[in-house]
Amino acid sequence: MKALVTGAAGFIGSHCAERLKKMDFEVVGIDNFSPYYSPDLKDRNAKDLKEAGIPIVMIDLREPKDFKKLDTDFDYIFHFAAQPGIAATSSFEDYLMNNLVATKNLIDFALKCEGLKLFTNISTSSIYGLRATLTEDAAPEPASFYGVTKLAAEQIVLSKTREQKMKTCSLRLFSVYGPRERPEKLYTKLIGCGFFHQEFPLFEGSEEHVRSFTFVDDIIDGVVSVIGKEDTIDGEVINLGTEQEHTTGEGFAIVEELLDTKIRKEIVPKRGGDQMFTKANIEKARRLLNYNPSTTLKEGLEKQIAWYRKEFVD
Repeated sequence: MKALVTGAAGFIGSHCAERLKKMDFEVVGIDNFSPYYSPDLKDRNAKDLKEAGIPIVMIDLREPKDFKKLDTDFDYIFHFAAQPGIAATSSFEDYLMNNLVATKNLIDFALKCEGLKLFTNISTSSIYGLRATLTEDAAPEPASFYGVTKLAAEQIVLSKTREQKMKTCSLRLFSVYGPRERPEKLYTKLIGCGFFHQEFPLFEGSEEHVRSFTFVDDIIDGVVSVIGKEDTIDGEVINLGTEQEHTTGEGFAIVEELLDTKIRKEIVPKRGGDQMFTKANIEKARRLLNYNPSTTLKEGLEKQIAWYRKEFVD
């Protein structure tokens, strides 16, 4: 079996590529090594993948000509690549090109893969809007360019099932954390501030925000469980995340406990589009994928802290 993983040098994509390799897949990773955050971090991830026998091909999904670098003999495609988050530095065009146009180009390539069994789109709870607590058939109310363009990309993918041209599914992920988490994300930044005794910039009001913080290994368990279930999940949207709820403040306190330090907070203005309450409803994932995430927030943060210490402190 052969799998293509887009965004393979990124946070979640790199973990997926490694898991597939351990499952005896032939894995090809692609990434454009965007400078959205330090390219050095993606280079570290790519080095780990290459050492595991996973080649990384530099491809810009916005450029159709780049797909000539790839063969068309893939059995599975896992599409992680995206313009992430709700950063103020990202323009609408960034989200449009990297989330929508890139996905459309990848779909065009996938249609040329005659043996393709399933195209798995990696989506986000941001599609639901400021509160994400309902089932997959709830009306989407995205409140950011990120959520809007990820919803549109999801529908481009699922339209190929409706046209009976390809088997597809879309997985909506909830608040993923763990080793290799991007540097601007909550826990990587917070852990760094704890180790190096720096102030943590905390968005006004965010301590009370509730999240389904989900450890990356639990997410990958769900992602790879689509394999072999393409008839069952064709055309489906499925939530992946933990049902455990924690406020940002509770997560902050757990990191302080594990590092045995107090981290100073700098309160900064709230940002638009930030979700206030998320709780993953995973009844559908349980039913279709036998999905059962089990990592507690404290267990996951212990692993993320150990990774951070090894990579950036020791």
